[in-house]
Amino acid sequence: MWSTAAEPALAAAEPQPAAPAPVSLASLHRGQRARVVEVRLPQGIHGHDTNLVLRLLEIGFVPDERVRIVAHGPGGGEPLAVRVGGTMFALRRHEAEHILVQPL
Repeated sequence: MWSTAAEPALAAAEPQPAAPAPVSLASLHRGQRARVVEVRLPQGIHGHDTNLVLRLLEIGFVPDERVRIVAHGPGGGEPLAVRVGGTMFALRRHEAEHILVQPL
């Protein structure tokens, strides 16, 4: 028969590794994979910024979508070739800065 008074304390659950903090898509290296966390508006909201964010959402940069940096332009600059799902897009660096991702 089991005695509740003599039971050893349950072992504490093992801590889960902390997820990396979200970063902008523009900061990833070639070949790096990530998961979209959000598409954000910049601090100074202009009409073209709102349209850009809507366009990014429409082409597939939605929360939990997997993305991968395929290539950077000459000298590591622009454009960034990014694969979202089965489609590849070229983004300017300032466009990619609107997309927050969690590296995988």
